[in-house]
Amino acid sequence: MRTRSAVHLMPLLAPVHVLILSVIVLPSIYVIWLSLTQSTFGQAPTFVGLENYVHVLTDPAFHSALWNTVVLVVVAVHVELALALLLALLFASGLPFRRLLLVAVMAPYAVSEVTAVVMWRFLFDPDAGPITLMLQALGLPILDWSFEPSHAMILIALLTIWMHLPFTFIILYAARLAIPNELYEAARIDGATPLQAFRRVTLPLLGPAIAVALLFRYIFAFRMFSEVWLLTNGGPARMTEVVAVYLYQEAFSYNAFGTAAATAWIMVIVALLLAAGYVFILRKQVSANAH
Repeated sequence: MRTRSAVHLMPLLAPVHVLILSVIVLPSIYVIWLSLTQSTFGQAPTFVGLENYVHVLTDPAFHSALWNTVVLVVVAVHVELALALLLALLFASGLPFRRLLLVAVMAPYAVSEVTAVVMWRFLFDPDAGPITLMLQALGLPILDWSFEPSHAMILIALLTIWMHLPFTFIILYAARLAIPNELYEAARIDGATPLQAFRRVTLPLLGPAIAVALLFRYIFAFRMFSEVWLLTNGGPARMTEVVAVYLYQEAFSYNAFGTAAATAWIMVIVALLLAAGYVFILRKQVSANAH
């Protein structure tokens, strides 16, 4: 009976299978093949094996892009996590005007990435940006991001934190609301201070939610493209280039489709390793909480 039911369901599931095959599987296979060839406009692809992967992994420009990506991921994701955790705890504690403030916190998610970058370029314009003028009036240093690579990296990190903070916040806030108040009442009766309740009750129970938030943010941040490309184009002098921008440059500036495809698969492998690591950590935390 089960086999017969499965056979009857196959025509209904066929469109989904065709969609997955055409959108994910076949393009992935094509990119694998492309990464093993030397390919550009006007020339037939030539099979070169793993030469493109060797070229990418030994390219100083890739090393610089990878380092920039790691720095942005480590700084932006962890600062974003700390801010989201602080906001989640504040909102869960009965913050006044909570509904209005919740709209303010979630507002960046309603803004498109292009609009957000244009807005931040205007606000931090080195010559006439409102925030730049305010910093100058207060006698504080400005972010001269159009000439200073370190300033540009700071601005990119601030922008990506602002854009993706709502995602991390909503995961942690929902997890915090799911913690029963009885646990905090029991901790208070036992004489636990607020800090001890946070360490012994809140953090352990928020562990799986924190792991999930970090998993997705690490993967999304490692694929960061629009913030960097629209803000600095990887400049000045490719000093703020990240891996996704390096891939774009290889494909559409230098027409090196083979090395671009190899870079894409390196990014996929890194994302899968990150996902596997965090899934392992998450399973351990869930098992520990279950026992």
